[in-house]
Amino acid sequence: MDLSTALRDFLVSRRARLRPDDVGLPVHGTRRVAGLRREEIAALAAMSVEHYTRLERGKASRVSDAVLTAVADALRLSPGERRYLHSLARPATADDGAGPSGVRPSVRSVLDSMLLAPAYLVGRGGTVLAWNRLATAVFVDFAQIHPEGRTIGRLVFTDPRTRLLYLDWERKARETVAYLRTEVGRRPHDPVLAEEISQLCSRSQDFRRLWRQQVVLETTHSTFLIAHPPSEALELSCEALQLAGDPDELIVAYTAAPGSASEAALHRLALGPGITPAAPGR
Repeated sequence: MDLSTALRDFLVSRRARLRPDDVGLPVHGTRRVAGLRREEIAALAAMSVEHYTRLERGKASRVSDAVLTAVADALRLSPGERRYLHSLARPATADDGAGPSGVRPSVRSVLDSMLLAPAYLVGRGGTVLAWNRLATAVFVDFAQIHPEGRTIGRLVFTDPRTRLLYLDWERKARETVAYLRTEVGRRPHDPVLAEEISQLCSRSQDFRRLWRQQVVLETTHSTFLIAHPPSEALELSCEALQLAGDPDELIVAYTAAPGSASEAALHRLALGPGITPAAPGR
C-alpha cells in the first residue's frame, strides 16, 4: 500500500465533502470544485497553506500529533476517521503478514460454547478461520467454501448468496469495506491484506465503488436483518470481540434480543438435527 497516496486520497475526500457553511465560512461566488479549498482548511487548522499542502501530498513524517489533531478538527473527522488519519501518518513498522499457525483450542472452545449465538473467528485479511455450528445454520457452511474464498470480503462481494442473506446488503457491504480499510490503516505493509484488496477490486464493481468512498470503520457493533426461511427475518445484533492474546483476530458473534421471535428461531436452529456438538479438532 502506498501510504502517501492513501493519505492524500483520504484528506482530499474529507475536504471535498465539506461546504463553507458547514464550518461557518462565507460563500463568495461559484466554486469550481466540491468542498473546501486547501487554504480554508489550513486557516481552520491554524497552519500555513504550504504546511497543509505538504500533508495532503502525503508528506507526514514531520507533522506533529498536535497538527494532525488540528487538521482532524478542521475536517470535522469522526473518531474512526481520526484513528485512520493517525494510522496513515504514523504507520506501523513493516511486517511479513505471518499470523499464528493455527486456531488455539481454547478459542474453538469459546466458539462452540456459544450455543445460541452464531459466531466465527476472523483473522488477517478478513479470513474466516473457525466457526461454530450455529453459524453454518444461519449464514453458510464455511467448510464447503474453498479456503481462498473464505474471507469476509469475498463472501460479501463475490458470493451471490450473501446478497440474499443480508436484507440490507448495501449496509453490510459498506461495513465490510470500512473494516478492510481500517485494517489497511493498521497494517499498511501486510501483503496478505494487500492481495485481498487487489483481488476484490478486480472482481467486484461494488467493492471498487465503495473503496473509492474512503469509508472508515466507526464501530464494532451493529444490527442486521438476516433472511432465514421459514422466518421472515432474524434480527441479530453483531459484536466484534478482539482477542486479548492476538490483536489480529476477532470473534464476530450475533445475538438476538431476549424473548424475541429471532431468539426463538435461534433456539429452534440450535436444537435442529444439523446442530450437534462440534467434533474435537475441527
